[in-house]
Amino acid sequence: MRRFSWFNLTSLTLGFAFLYLPMLILVIYSFNESKLVTVWAGFSTKWYGELMQNEAFLDAAWVTLQVGVISSTIAAVLGTMAAHIMVRGGRFFGRTLFSGMIYAPLVMPEVITGLSLLLLFIGIGLDRGVLTIVLAHTTFSMCYVSVVVSSRLVSFDKSLEEAALDLGCTPFQAFRLVTLPIIMPAVISGWLLAFTLSLDDLVIASFTAGPSATTLPIKIFSSVRLGVSPEINALSTIMIGIVTVGVITTSIISKRNIARAEADARAAERT
Repeated sequence: MRRFSWFNLTSLTLGFAFLYLPMLILVIYSFNESKLVTVWAGFSTKWYGELMQNEAFLDAAWVTLQVGVISSTIAAVLGTMAAHIMVRGGRFFGRTLFSGMIYAPLVMPEVITGLSLLLLFIGIGLDRGVLTIVLAHTTFSMCYVSVVVSSRLVSFDKSLEEAALDLGCTPFQAFRLVTLPIIMPAVISGWLLAFTLSLDDLVIASFTAGPSATTLPIKIFSSVRLGVSPEINALSTIMIGIVTVGVITTSIISKRNIARAEADARAAERT
């Protein structure tokens, strides 16, 4: 076992400081009394109250949540189907083209993706709004779900499906009752990844959003160009808090599921 040296400790400390110290400063200055974000004038929570009364930010946050939930759900369904075809479909005509179309958004620059989708929506006469943002986010996040689910399907024991088929299940019933529950953690992970990408997206949304639908990253970016407001610090702090709670909750649930599975395995060995 390697010893934990002072060099490793220093490197780890500097690395975490580089990543999380700016966030900590942002959280601290979200409670600043002054309107100047770089001048500390005392503790206050008034900017959180101002944020709750800012209809522009609230509307943008609601649009972002709508787009994130809908697009990630559709991406999870389509990505799971695509992964199942890629792993279990065998060799079929057009497989190379199909896989290329699935994985292309992974390496395609977001500017190219956003511009191509904008030209598509203009060409078919579709007005830009929530629908176009959902379609765009589904397009580029589906490939991430497909990669995550594919990695789980590759290591999946096919004999479980074969046993279900031997017991009288149809292929769809075998997938729904056997395969899907086992790969569900991968599907959920893909959904969370797609949701995170949707919340964070700025480039593609800026091409596909319209006057009637503005996402939160676009609103924050347009506001920062005119100067950083303490309300943005408060909004960022709330988002950091939500993400932190989500990560901790997911970690606790995952550890409990692992512990329950290990306990069930030990109980099965004893019996």
